Amino acid sequence: MIETAQAFGVDIGGSGIKAAPVDLIKGDFAEPRLKILTPEVSTPKAVGAIVKQQLEHFEVPESVPVGVAFPAPVKPGQKLEWIANLDQSWVGVDITEALSEECGRPVVVVNDADAAGLAEVQYGAAKGQEGLVIATTLGTGIGTALIYNGQLIPNTELGHIILSAKHLDAEKYASSAIRENEDLGYKKWAKRLTKYYGLMEKYFNPDLFTVGGGVSRVSEKFLPYVDIKTPIVPAKLRNQAGIVGAAYYASTKQA
Repeated sequence: MIETAQAFGVDIGGSGIKAAPVDLIKGDFAEPRLKILTPEVSTPKAVGAIVKQQLEHFEVPESVPVGVAFPAPVKPGQKLEWIANLDQSWVGVDITEALSEECGRPVVVVNDADAAGLAEVQYGAAKGQEGLVIATTLGTGIGTALIYNGQLIPNTELGHIILSAKHLDAEKYASSAIRENEDLGYKKWAKRLTKYYGLMEKYFNPDLFTVGGGVSRVSEKFLPYVDIKTPIVPAKLRNQAGIVGAAYYASTKQA
């Protein structure tokens, strides 16, 4: 592994598993990432084998912390209760234990939305921001991460917050996928986002919202029309955030 990397990050998704050595000083990849398609039957053994392959590809030393961004709530020492985008054989499994065993070395696991949020706070759009940052990702659903004065409040699922009696689940009303499926214009979609972020603002009184996901590339088309008091800005790390955030998180957990 290249000398400018201090940690290694992996981002496990339903379609692809991406990994790269990370320069924690710059908050960037130290080498181009390696992406391998997620196995059709994405069991812990099959996914773990790919992560091990990526570690071997980059010749990651045993001393380097390895962080894994995972698409489910992660509670250290506890077994997974549910999973949406990977094989159901993950249910009842201790994720950290299973991946560490398959890789033949300790790994640190963090929820994928939390990893992305940490990356934005440490290196991206929320760097230097004090108080409460709510990092959001608008995609198939709505992912969220809460970071207070740099400390992660893990495993929030605020994409499922109840908007109203009519719109029970926020992500079924205001996600990027819903915008595409219902062919909403950006200004009309921004009205839905105003309802969502406005309610979050009311409940949490955050100091900053960040907005990630692929749609953040065209943030100028909708963010100016989100009518809330709290500053709201596009994420900067975008598709790198999961890997960078996971690597950073692992570095904070190494003894």
